[in-house]
Amino acid sequence: MAINVKYKNGSEVLRLVEKEVPYLEYPMLVDTGVVQHGFSTRLGGVSRGCYDSLNLSFTRGDKEENVRENFRRIAESIGVKCENMVFSQQTHTTNVRIVTEADRGAGMIRPLTYQDVDGLVTNVPDICLVTFYADCVPLFFVDPVKHVIGLSHSGWRGTVGKIGKVTVELMKKEYGCNPMDIRAAVGPSICQDCYEVSEDVIEQFRKNFFESDWQDLFYRKGDGKYQLNLWKANEIVFREAGIIEEHIAVTNVCTHCNSDILYSHRTTGDKRGNLAAFLSLCRKNEGNSSGLHCSL
Repeated sequence: MAINVKYKNGSEVLRLVEKEVPYLEYPMLVDTGVVQHGFSTRLGGVSRGCYDSLNLSFTRGDKEENVRENFRRIAESIGVKCENMVFSQQTHTTNVRIVTEADRGAGMIRPLTYQDVDGLVTNVPDICLVTFYADCVPLFFVDPVKHVIGLSHSGWRGTVGKIGKVTVELMKKEYGCNPMDIRAAVGPSICQDCYEVSEDVIEQFRKNFFESDWQDLFYRKGDGKYQLNLWKANEIVFREAGIIEEHIAVTNVCTHCNSDILYSHRTTGDKRGNLAAFLSLCRKNEGNSSGLHCSL
């Protein structure tokens, strides 16, 4: 499996954990010692056809028994439990839900009782937050001081609406988190070179981001279309939320460029499976004990 990673100040930003079911992880989040986390690939599962092979969506037409087996496999690989998972219900909003003990298993072992939720935050140990992707941007948040985590789905609508900032503000309000303590990561998603958008999308970014940032966010092409940088946009949102530069990790792994091993809507349209991001808070004093320090 070949995925390029990048380095920041000599350190690995993102790495592949090469197990029977491989996944991607952020050393910065591992080093906090308080979470288990990962981002899936499309490898190591049992789904067939356009879902090949680690499809993690129950809603795209795949066989339910295959999806459940895929979840079992990735959960075992990352070191979490399916019965502790809590799913988002994504509709490209900036709605972020506080997850409590009462939500444990929602979406996996029992139906969701909520809708229109693109972000999740919790301070409950062992609950595993789960969000879903096929080009949109996963946002990971870990506060190792207050022992609080967040996981949000940010497409262009979520990004222009600054769901990353909404997530941090909820962590502050509900749990007393200091943004300067939060570690935040932008996950594998579509890169600027692959993400063409129309003028109406760019106009919304012009309204919500400072003009001084526009040159880093988008550029106009000869056909009147634009190339949009969601990675940079979410990094800017993190900084606006008060997260310091050394606590930010930004991917360089594009789902579209790597569509042989990562699902991409831009590549295959609706005939595909879904990737997923996983984030679980360890019980205090337990740390990471499930192989999360494996490297390439």
